[in-house]
Amino acid sequence: MGANSDVLQLSRKLIKCRSVTPKNDGAIEIVEKELLRAGFECFRVDRGGICNLFARWGEKNHKKTFGFNGHTDVVPEGDVFSWSCDPFGGVIKNGLLYGRGAADMKTAVAAFVVAAKEVSEEIFFDGALVIMLTGDEEADATDGTVAILDWMKANDESMSVCLVGEPTCSEAMGDTIKIGRRGSLSAVITLQGVQGHSAYPERALNPLPIVAKLVSRITDHELDQGTDYFDPSTLTITSIDTGNTATNVIPQSCEVMLNIRFNDAHSSGSLLNWLESEAQKIENESRVKVSIKAKVSGESFITKPGELSNLALSAIYNIIGAEAKLSTSGGTSDARFVREHCPVVEFGLLGNTLHQVDEHVEVEHVDQLKIIYKSMLINYLVE
Repeated sequence: MGANSDVLQLSRKLIKCRSVTPKNDGAIEIVEKELLRAGFECFRVDRGGICNLFARWGEKNHKKTFGFNGHTDVVPEGDVFSWSCDPFGGVIKNGLLYGRGAADMKTAVAAFVVAAKEVSEEIFFDGALVIMLTGDEEADATDGTVAILDWMKANDESMSVCLVGEPTCSEAMGDTIKIGRRGSLSAVITLQGVQGHSAYPERALNPLPIVAKLVSRITDHELDQGTDYFDPSTLTITSIDTGNTATNVIPQSCEVMLNIRFNDAHSSGSLLNWLESEAQKIENESRVKVSIKAKVSGESFITKPGELSNLALSAIYNIIGAEAKLSTSGGTSDARFVREHCPVVEFGLLGNTLHQVDEHVEVEHVDQLKIIYKSMLINYLVE
């Protein structure tokens, strides 16, 4: 175990790949080579310039097929001079592994790859293992996990359950499992008035007071009070902009940007209908023209507590003695796509430094994660 363990060495190899979305820089090939050596069938599912991998050990479409999903792409490193070490060096110091992707989520990829290899080589079981890897999670996520799932459907491949290795822990190793995620809807609302001179406001139609009224209405509105597995939905105004630099000009238009993180009391469609209704009221009252452009990153979903979450809870407690809580907090992940295929949960390392300068994880935790994944596999596959 420790700095010389197989999982740490694989983690360092992956971190050394400068796989900033959409670049791969050899990361997928490193994992593919490891899995081929262990007897996995490997299929490249590249699409739209994105490198993806589907690998399976065991019988195709076995009723007990445990899948892992993860990504090898990372966000940019930012100001390299602010780092205390090479962000793509895979440096280990003072018991910590540093590098872009250390938390999100090359270490988790290494952990489930090594766990799957060891189980396939050491344990006799009646079942199958699947590993899905993408290089498109940090970007638009249109040609990554979605492409693999499309390929699986076309090639009659399946999983019975799946674990996504996103960093889920917030304060201590093993404290959180994600059993669902909120949906995310972003919108740009444009209000079109009439430009004019500020000395003659009667000749113009100023959209700004109308914007203030609209923003007040939608932010004061209570979307819900939360549901059984989710906190209350939230609406956040992220920008109000006219593009106006002159103090004596009434602007012609104004844009409001917002994001709604919503629970299972709503769909993106119902929320958009509500926004459009509010926009229509403002238009009728004020004569400004209102238009909305929206983008949905994902719908809310839940994998209700049961066999899969209990499997993770038990493994975490037995290996490190932590009593994990079940959560639906945070942003979106590729679990939103997997959930349409099979039950899915997320569990990984601490995420308190993800996307930050000097992103890092504890070496001890990486080894623990591999053991937890291995325990889950054995308990699921071996009767």
